[in-house]
Amino acid sequence: MALFTSSKFKTLLIVLVWLALAGVLFYFMNAKVNPNTADTLTQSGEVVLQRDLSGHYRAEAYINGVKTPVMVDTGATDVAISQALADKLGLHSINAIRTQTANGDTVSYMTRLNSVKLGGIIAHDVAASITQNLGDEMLLGMSFLGRMDVRLYKGTMTIRAIDE
Repeated sequence: MALFTSSKFKTLLIVLVWLALAGVLFYFMNAKVNPNTADTLTQSGEVVLQRDLSGHYRAEAYINGVKTPVMVDTGATDVAISQALADKLGLHSINAIRTQTANGDTVSYMTRLNSVKLGGIIAHDVAASITQNLGDEMLLGMSFLGRMDVRLYKGTMTIRAIDE
């Protein structure tokens, strides 16, 4: 019984309570910051994305079978991927082009992706650009979205595959 009244036990109990609270807080904040993980997206021909805390639509997609974070960007002409992801996928550029990004003018390299999968929606032979300074988040642009029916309503984006 002396174990439960010792100061070491009380300190341990306080630390465990704080760790549990931190874990719960992390879980709920992560769900707000990353509301559209690959595990939560439907596997049907329609995907509904929730806007994140910054007001953007982010998700996890599979590019050539590799899970990667993407920002859905209706202002981007193509799917834009980083040089690091291109290297990982073994992609080679077709030719160089000058592109205008939110960070200014840059040179990108054109390529083709075998597949882009978002939830249950999949597109094959998708135009993409390899962008040097993109970082960890790829852009899911109009070369993918242009094949879909995309609707925005009250903080959600509904992407539906179009039967062709």
